[in-house]
Amino acid sequence: MTADADNRIDPVRLIIALLFVLLSSGYVWWQYGHVSLTLVIAAAFGAYMAMNIGANDVANNVGPAVGARAMSLAVAIGIAAVFEAAGAIIAGGEVVGTIKGGIIDPSRIDDARAFVWVMMAALLAAALWLNLATAIGAPVSTTHSIVGAVLGSGIAAAGWDIANWGTVGSIAASWVVSPLLGGLIAALLLYVIKQRITYQTDLVEAARKTVPVLLALMAWSFVTYLCIKGLGALVKMDIGPALGVGAVGAVLTYAWTRMWVVRRAHGLVNDRDSVNGLFTLPLLAAAALLSFAHGSNDVANAIGPLAAIHDALTSQGVHGKVAVPTWVMLLGALGLSVGLALYGPRLIRTVGSEITEIDPMRAWCIAMAATLTVIVASQLGLPISTTHVTIGAVFGVGFLREYLKANYQRIIAEIAAHHAAQETEKHEVEAFFARFEAASREEKSRMLKELKRQGKAGLTPISKPERKELRRFHKQALVKRSIMLKVVAAWIITVPASALMAAAIFLMIRGAQG
Repeated sequence: MTADADNRIDPVRLIIALLFVLLSSGYVWWQYGHVSLTLVIAAAFGAYMAMNIGANDVANNVGPAVGARAMSLAVAIGIAAVFEAAGAIIAGGEVVGTIKGGIIDPSRIDDARAFVWVMMAALLAAALWLNLATAIGAPVSTTHSIVGAVLGSGIAAAGWDIANWGTVGSIAASWVVSPLLGGLIAALLLYVIKQRITYQTDLVEAARKTVPVLLALMAWSFVTYLCIKGLGALVKMDIGPALGVGAVGAVLTYAWTRMWVVRRAHGLVNDRDSVNGLFTLPLLAAAALLSFAHGSNDVANAIGPLAAIHDALTSQGVHGKVAVPTWVMLLGALGLSVGLALYGPRLIRTVGSEITEIDPMRAWCIAMAATLTVIVASQLGLPISTTHVTIGAVFGVGFLREYLKANYQRIIAEIAAHHAAQETEKHEVEAFFARFEAASREEKSRMLKELKRQGKAGLTPISKPERKELRRFHKQALVKRSIMLKVVAAWIITVPASALMAAAIFLMIRGAQG
């Protein structure tokens, strides 16, 4: 399916989405209609928000693997839908904060009715913004969307003093910290893989030694990540014990994968595609675990405000923490899966293939970067967005490839043209480049050192400037700038855009209520 097809309004998908919203609000009408019609409307907003989270945010977990062709789009949607819902239901938390991220002080809104309007406006505004971002193909932070919306509706309700501006500043800082940290870690991991595997002459032997270590590192980081984040609502674990559990997983993974890679290596051809195949199964596991952790954490963006509305309407009070009714949790979990299945493919393709070309090794680096960044940031107390981290990792992989991509053809053409008149020199230069392009990275270094030595003695037709040109790397447009600028622009305006929309919706609700 093309991007144009994605952008067209599909009546079938639209009908299914509307049906989910109607069924959700219909159930609440049946069960709680006697409590308040406001809760019925709020349930519709919550269902709409959950679907938009599934449509926009889940792509980060499976997009790189789909772009790397480690799994099909259908398999990715199936894995993500199941594990997102499982994470939301199993580990989504029985109690959530009514104000995401502590962005405003709820004690300043002592009127339960006004508080309900604030939450309803925030839900609708955040969902509308996510819908717009999905339509234009921009992966944005759902957390930032709901935070900005709560900020805007809160200020409209109680003035500027209600905002915790220190928290707002931290969130603004995360716009820079999240993608940079994710990009740097992903680029570093890819550079290590290139040095240890793809720049070696015998790729299969290099992979046999290195891949088990990489997969053990993956097991360590993912188990640690699940302990401190994905299962945080079930088991409270500090970083020390979590690292210990992760280390056990790493040892077991190394022991198993070492035997597995040795068996696979016997049938592999000595090329990059064969080695890439070793990362396919780990990417399936990564997609499942990231989806589970995402469902357990980000479902609160949809159910938190809805649970707060339910609590305020049933208790006639405003509380900082509220219990999550089962129906609210199920609505959030199902909404994530429905939104992903209906509208997720658009963003999956954007993340997986439209920003830069991704193969299984690069997808592995992106998944690892997302996990490691969350672990590091959580220990440093840095508020980060997993969306920004993952997309930053995609950019990091692409920009590293731009930096390392040698423009051998241009160099060869320039030097060959320079020596075209001297037939002897021309053949010598062509023979050198034939050997140079086929050499490993270590052999290239030795050849360049030998050229330098011969150049000092006047024994080579390749001049000093031409030798220097061999050491330069040519930047090719391996990261699509137009998409990068669109995504970054969407990130920057997410909080203010959702805040303004929420403020306007709150004022309309208050005006309608008189």
